[in-house]
Amino acid sequence: MKTKNKVVLTGETLTIEEVIAVCRNNDRVVVPDFVIKRIQENWDAIAEMLERGDVMYGLNTGIGGFGNVKISKEKAGELSTRMLRAHSSGYGNIVEKEIAKATLLLRLNVFAKGYSGVRPILFKTFVEMLNKNVIPVFYEKGSVGTSGDLAPLSQMGLVVIGEGKAYWQGKIISGDEAMKKGEIEPVPLAYREGLAIMNGSQFMTAIAAFNIYDAERLIKQTEIVCSMTIDVLNCVESAYSKEYNQVRPFKGQNDSAANLRRLFQGSELMKQPKKNVQNAYSLRSVPQVSGACRDALDYVKKITEIEMNAVADNPIFFTKEKVCLTGANFHGAPIGYTQDLLGIVITDLGNISERQTNNLMDPACSKDLPAFLVKSAGLDSGLMISQYTQAALVSENKILASPASVDSIPVSGNQEDHVSFGTIAARKAREIIKNTEAVVAIQLLATCQAYEFRKPLKPSKVFQEVYKLVRSVSPAITEDRAFYIDIEKVVPLIRSYKVLEVAENIVGELK
Repeated sequence: MKTKNKVVLTGETLTIEEVIAVCRNNDRVVVPDFVIKRIQENWDAIAEMLERGDVMYGLNTGIGGFGNVKISKEKAGELSTRMLRAHSSGYGNIVEKEIAKATLLLRLNVFAKGYSGVRPILFKTFVEMLNKNVIPVFYEKGSVGTSGDLAPLSQMGLVVIGEGKAYWQGKIISGDEAMKKGEIEPVPLAYREGLAIMNGSQFMTAIAAFNIYDAERLIKQTEIVCSMTIDVLNCVESAYSKEYNQVRPFKGQNDSAANLRRLFQGSELMKQPKKNVQNAYSLRSVPQVSGACRDALDYVKKITEIEMNAVADNPIFFTKEKVCLTGANFHGAPIGYTQDLLGIVITDLGNISERQTNNLMDPACSKDLPAFLVKSAGLDSGLMISQYTQAALVSENKILASPASVDSIPVSGNQEDHVSFGTIAARKAREIIKNTEAVVAIQLLATCQAYEFRKPLKPSKVFQEVYKLVRSVSPAITEDRAFYIDIEKVVPLIRSYKVLEVAENIVGELK
């Protein structure tokens, strides 16, 4: 639940927007007293189970292939620390700070539910780290997505015991030093707490949350840029009409068509005589394609928010019943399947963007625009090679869109013989989104350049204002220049949602 600049962590109601508020905007996390109470009661119940001699996986036994090896109560705390260190075996690039922070936030949301068997002091110390921006550093590779995100979450957990590395005020320093600078006391681990830190799907889910948030805005901005392309090419409007679209009653399709109508409303270009009876598929099927992306994303978001507020852990300790149950609630299949789906639909969004760009570049398609949008063809190449970059990115996306979740590999002596690869699915989807942001930015460059040949007729008000935004960083092309500079300046307009902001200032919030 979000209040002004605060997110209340209960384990029940966390949303993707709240994750972004905490991890991008540094909203503060607050924890109600009843959450601390149920965490304490859960810990007390475990103590009773230990006293009566219960054998509990990962608490007084080894884990994975050593799950049948019993550990004495006296050694159980040492087991927690040793397993945390041993499982910190990731590799690759450092995870960006906001996603690392989201991973910690989501793990704390699991703890807040009161089933994970941690002490309130450990939970509260992690919350303090979150609020003071002592954010653990860990690597992006090493998770197979079952038994949770073991390697990344373990490396994340090292900081709370004064080890590992952490982000602190724009730098990466040792975990011990970061805790001192944040005036936070490290917490030696008790029995169970090592496994509690590492055994969940929170890294993949953190990536998924950011992917969904960015994809929602990318879809809207793609519709804005598509509307501008439709406008500058004076496309046949019936494909976007309410009457045409409502007879195929998909919500996403009709929302997309409604957005397009609002976006190109008032254009003088669209009032000119049409050059085609109907336009290429990539132009007239925007409501169908973007709409299907929207509907798929709604499903992906629903599944992800369920996982964000679920007990993605193992084992699970039931306080009232005083029983420990084991299973596979850490399994990443829900995130793996949905992130693969997200990667597929955003890949196709990039496909349609590149084809629309081709309609601007090729006179056989546009009917009257100069080849590659320059006057002195031959001497100048114009945006020819910028489209090559689009082609490279959409082709790379097609490779990345091959689903990760259909694969599996046995680990831990075949104890863990079916894994989700949900983390890889989420990481791939993130790369696809970033690639597609660049694809749409190049289309935006081309659309604005195409308008140079339509003046003095005026396009829609949205087009005019977005055009001004683009021209503030990328002047009109009168002769060839190093266009990578233009691309580098226009991509952030998409990535930081500036194009969306400009459009919504004019037509109001898009559907």
